[in-house]
Amino acid sequence: MRLWPRSLQGQLLLAIALALLIAQGLGAALLYRAQAERREAILVNTAAFRLAGGPPRERGAFSGSSPRGERMGVAVQATSPQRAGEARDRDAERVLGEILTREGVVFDRIVVVERPVASDPIAQRWIARRHARGPERFRAQRPHDLIVAGIHRPDGKWLHARVMVPAGERHLLRGMLLQALFTYALLVGAVALVLRRIVRPLKTLAGRMERFAGTRDGAAPLEPQGPDDVRRLIAAHNALEARIAALLDEKDVMLGAIGHDLKTPLAALRVRIESVEDDAERAKMAATIEDIARSLDDILSLARVGRPSDPLEPTELGALAASVVEEYEDRGEPVTLADAPRIALPLRATWLRRALRNLIDNALRYGGQARVLLHRDGTGATIRIEDDGPGIPEGEIARMLEPFTRLEASRNTATGGAGLGLTLARAIAEQHGGALTLANRPGGGFAASIWLPCN
Repeated sequence: MRLWPRSLQGQLLLAIALALLIAQGLGAALLYRAQAERREAILVNTAAFRLAGGPPRERGAFSGSSPRGERMGVAVQATSPQRAGEARDRDAERVLGEILTREGVVFDRIVVVERPVASDPIAQRWIARRHARGPERFRAQRPHDLIVAGIHRPDGKWLHARVMVPAGERHLLRGMLLQALFTYALLVGAVALVLRRIVRPLKTLAGRMERFAGTRDGAAPLEPQGPDDVRRLIAAHNALEARIAALLDEKDVMLGAIGHDLKTPLAALRVRIESVEDDAERAKMAATIEDIARSLDDILSLARVGRPSDPLEPTELGALAASVVEEYEDRGEPVTLADAPRIALPLRATWLRRALRNLIDNALRYGGQARVLLHRDGTGATIRIEDDGPGIPEGEIARMLEPFTRLEASRNTATGGAGLGLTLARAIAEQHGGALTLANRPGGGFAASIWLPCN
């Protein structure tokens, strides 16, 4: 599962959200710690005040043995306030001891524990009496915990003091959490709106550039929108696209003129060589003219492949490969086609036939025979042309895809032509959104594969 988003908007939102989350978390932690320390200080001071005043009997208010001696406040007990399994609050004990020492209270031991109100009978009875006096008012402020502090006096008795932990303190963390979530949602929402205004025109511009890269056909200019920087970027792209389209149109006109100006005299030369009486010389001249015409056709095709005029049409890939193989079989060439699955793809059939012919011609020229295989994987279809030739040195394979590159320096049809066949096949594969790969076969021979995406 991808955790880091790929889009600009997603990455910026996630980065800002993480930064806010860390900042809010640190702020909430510090605030909660400060509030907790303040709460503990208040509770410890309250307990110290009650313990310093002594039990009710000593102040003459009432007898510690009477039922009212169990009221919330101070009571004399024979045992320590700590029960089995309860942990002592050492920090509170230290602070409480310092306060009581300054007040002149004599003690030899001090114990402070925190326990739930539900586990303390004295607190339960006190709450029951308060609830009877004002149930609705008390229910909203009902405490859940209490602090029990005790000092061991020289007479061997324990003086206990109980202090209720205010219910509002228990909900402090919840309040801070709600506040942090509100701030978080507000800031992230505002940033999302700003990013959307920036990213939406960028997405439109990216889609336009992808379409232009694939088809190179100009369309109506994009309407500048968004912030000023984005508007300037869109305007610059419109100007650049218009300039590229104009250059491509000029190139097409130039190529058309070149094709016309060169092919016409070549056709005239074909006619004139018929008057040459020497058959051998006439054959050489005709072969030279055909070589020039074929090289010229390859050059013009390579120049036009990036801006095709024919649309993509649904084509059965196996039938297309079979028709190309049949052309070679009719001429007695050793070309075979393995059983192929039915794969329908949007293709420019004329261009793809040209690519297959180039690859099969190479296989026949250097390997003596060609095998055409077709298979489909999860994302696309692959046409593979294999031969049993000597292959290509590993360091030269990538270079063979460049224009006018061959393993030998000659440029005649007997040894491979002008070196544009693989370049043209690669351009045709990329025209369809695919790729051409070359590789030596492990068992000997060479393989050229055209991969086409299945949309």
